[in-house]
Amino acid sequence: MADPPREGGEAPPTGSVNGGSSEPEAATAAAVGAGNARVRLGGGFERALSLSRVVIVVPVIVLLLSAMSSFAYGTDVFVRSVASVVKDPELTGHNLGFLLLLTDLFLVGATLMIAAFGFYDLFIGRVEAGGLSRLPGWLRMRDLGDLKARVISMIILVAGVTFVDVAVESKGGGLDTLYLGAAVALVIAALTAFLRFGA
Repeated sequence: MADPPREGGEAPPTGSVNGGSSEPEAATAAAVGAGNARVRLGGGFERALSLSRVVIVVPVIVLLLSAMSSFAYGTDVFVRSVASVVKDPELTGHNLGFLLLLTDLFLVGATLMIAAFGFYDLFIGRVEAGGLSRLPGWLRMRDLGDLKARVISMIILVAGVTFVDVAVESKGGGLDTLYLGAAVALVIAALTAFLRFGA
């Protein structure tokens, strides 16, 4: 024998007591909704944080422009000074200093370019075409330590060339050159120690 139909011909909602709504289910649904909102907010913030890496393009462009300026300045110095070197081709201190100055300018430009490539490689992505890197192996940066090592190595090289340039051009007493050499040696030793033992 079938059960008698309820008033209104409707069965009570599943999980309800005496035809009323379930309070535990409503609380669970609210908690799940709040959890989903937190997850969505966290995901949105992480996406925005990831996209903020694009701002590294600004220092990359500035470093590349600075490198090109250093190359252009070195070329200008060469063009303006080559006539005097041709007139007096002997290996004098002035001519040797001129060549060391050019080396210094181009090394500074190369250091700036290495820093630009390193920032781009570390923060944005690899410089690749067809799955192959367009950069030579020694210029690929895996972490900040690689960038630090390459830039510090270039700074040491620039400091050494600058000291030789000053020593060649120096017309004063040897004591000033000795003090400068000691200072440059101290800086190079500190940079080498930082490279070797630094975090």
